[in-house]
Amino acid sequence: MATGTAGTLTRADLADALNREIGLSRAESSKFVEDILDKMCGALADGENVKISGFGSFILRDKGERIGRNPKTGVEVPIAPRRVLTFRASQMMRDRIVEAG
Repeated sequence: MATGTAGTLTRADLADALNREIGLSRAESSKFVEDILDKMCGALADGENVKISGFGSFILRDKGERIGRNPKTGVEVPIAPRRVLTFRASQMMRDRIVEAG
């Protein structure tokens, strides 16, 4: 699949691929991509992890409060607890990346 500028795959690239390979109109392709991304974002916003078999998992993690340090002054600063999103590639995806590299 061709990518946009600087080797980045964009929403438009995904929609173009659907248009070419499946034959959906450009509007339908764009809506399809947006609907999938909206569904994923909604699930993550609701606290659910997203697992796409053969691709990977988007996992929410809660990080506790901790003490950080200002590198310039050395003053300790509390870092508030927060929720972070991580991605873990599936073994199949990792193997494909190694083979392509």
